[in-house]
Amino acid sequence: MGPLEYQLLTLYSITKSCHWLLSLFPEIERNRKFEIIGCMACSINITLRCCSTDTPRFADTCQLHYQSLNPRSSLLLKFLPSRTLTSHPNKISCSSDRRRSSVTVRSHMATEEKPISGDRMLVFVPPHPLIKHWVSVLRNELTPSPVFRNAMAELGRLLMYEASRDWLPIVTGEIQSPMGVASVEFIDPREPVAVVPILRAGLALVEHASSILPAIKTYHLGISRDEETLQPTIYLNKLPENFPEGSRVFVVDPMLATGGTIVAAINLLKERGVENKQIKVISAVAAPPALQKLSENFSGLHVYTGIIDPTVNDKGFIIPGLGDAGDRSFGT
Repeated sequence: MGPLEYQLLTLYSITKSCHWLLSLFPEIERNRKFEIIGCMACSINITLRCCSTDTPRFADTCQLHYQSLNPRSSLLLKFLPSRTLTSHPNKISCSSDRRRSSVTVRSHMATEEKPISGDRMLVFVPPHPLIKHWVSVLRNELTPSPVFRNAMAELGRLLMYEASRDWLPIVTGEIQSPMGVASVEFIDPREPVAVVPILRAGLALVEHASSILPAIKTYHLGISRDEETLQPTIYLNKLPENFPEGSRVFVVDPMLATGGTIVAAINLLKERGVENKQIKVISAVAAPPALQKLSENFSGLHVYTGIIDPTVNDKGFIIPGLGDAGDRSFGT
């Protein structure tokens, strides 16, 4: 069956955001090497998709049509058919002492996420009000350092939650509940999942990662940026010599400005056997230069960010951004 066409009635806020972003980033329109996903962000003439699997995915040829910005503006959309995850059999067993019964778990692992856009890099901007709230707290120049750091940690928790959707290995089966047998799913602790915060600001963004993934392994990576040349320098590398096969790695860098730091970090991961599609980047704020550089170097990469700002100044700071994330997180 071919794609279905629907008419979606949108709220004023979403339409206004799309209108603003459609007039933004002309260099993205020309190159069109990555897609921005979510109601609060889109690249020019490219697909809008929401992070949630419950939300329609827009076709690549979809165009936005509206006459005026009002609460009853509508968009003509072309929806893609839903996609399913591939599963691989992998048997384990467990038992329950309750009621002296034993239940075998016939399990599989949903270890692969089917690509939704081939090898094109995808940028996700989750349209969640809590994400917008914490980004706003971070932007405020009057936010004190302890509040800023907590806001960064909360934003990191939400972004990691979104990034882990349909990506983590699971085991499924049946267990005995107090009221009967229940079908269940668990995160498979045997599969390697790691997080790599880029120091020092990355420490704040990843502070609450363990509340989402308690068994996650953390490898620290220190990269500084020359204030004049904007070139990265690696001063601390706690990465293993090689990552286990099939590892999933979250790379956490709060500010994706010029892209030098994040590109250097991902290159280190690739040298250790991690492929592009095994990596997800978590950032608080991103700018077009960094996204463009990532798309040119790492096809199939997924980036999750709180917001995309329009530009970077000559000192390499995102505008309007939120200032120096490291200094503001640690009060220096």
